[in-house]
Amino acid sequence: MAGLTDYLERAVKDKASDLFIVAGGKICEKVEKHLIPISDDIVFPQETNELITELYARAGRSMEEYDARGDDDFSLSLPGLARFRVNAYHQRGSMAAVVRIVVFEIPDWKDRHIPSQIMDLAELDHGMILVTGTAGSGKSTTQACIIDQINQTRDAHIITLEDPIEFLHRNKKSIVSQREIAIDTQDYLSALRSCLRQAPDVILLGEMRDHETIRTAMTAAETGHLLIATLHTKGTVNTIDRIVDAFPSEQQAQVRVQLSMVLRTVVSQQLLPGSRGDLVPAFEIMHMTNAIRSLIRESKSHQIDNAIAAGGSEGMIAMDQSILGLYQQGLISRDTALEYCDHPEQLQRRLG
Repeated sequence: MAGLTDYLERAVKDKASDLFIVAGGKICEKVEKHLIPISDDIVFPQETNELITELYARAGRSMEEYDARGDDDFSLSLPGLARFRVNAYHQRGSMAAVVRIVVFEIPDWKDRHIPSQIMDLAELDHGMILVTGTAGSGKSTTQACIIDQINQTRDAHIITLEDPIEFLHRNKKSIVSQREIAIDTQDYLSALRSCLRQAPDVILLGEMRDHETIRTAMTAAETGHLLIATLHTKGTVNTIDRIVDAFPSEQQAQVRVQLSMVLRTVVSQQLLPGSRGDLVPAFEIMHMTNAIRSLIRESKSHQIDNAIAAGGSEGMIAMDQSILGLYQQGLISRDTALEYCDHPEQLQRRLG
């Protein structure tokens, strides 16, 4: 059987997104949403245990939490190769893991088809930017590109709070402090509260998981910081409703007012199968206008989609408009466009 390093090197070489170590089958990598076996033989519990124990050893991490809870998240770096996010877990009484491959280099935003309207967000100096989407939709890559743009162009102290750290940022024009949850700090809420005393100009918040973290994040955005945060939601309207619904009902009206004042932009994205066997991102972009602020305050978020569709002159992009553009550029097929859009019948008419 090949060793751990062999499998990790193969996954990086093949530009895989994930490596799967699960007993009862072959070790597999995922390349462009396809699972590809890369071990010669089926691996059994003893072999998966050895591989995952080695992952912990390479990361210098205790297995205490894994043994106590049955699952664990951590990261490790192999110099000259890549950085890896690991989710280790028990399944059928044996050890298993999914390893996410994250390369050291910050991707070029043009190569990743990220619109210039998103990169322009690096010029904002206060308020809240939300980057949303389902798991594996490329949110971390988009955020890394925005942070790198700030790092290249502004004198700023950037603090990132991540679980785990995915992209490594070297100091350029800015100073970048990267803190990993459970290693450098206890949790998101305590890290966010303490970072407000660390003279930040820009705060990257890996995830807003509860109403206390959301409230603290909005306060940070109100007090002159640029805060970039992630939510696992699909679409702008769902994002706003998710934030409001995280609070008790008696607080929601106040939260809507506060959110309408601090929110600057919501970016919602998804990855689509490309015509060349690659993955191509589609983006919905909502910038705050007086009309959208009023809709949020008045609990009329269901009307926001229409405001986005009509806001092209203000740099807004509806998801279906983004998907139509990808099709017109030949980056995705007609079937893919219709499968991933929000309104298939309307898009079909526009496609003719």
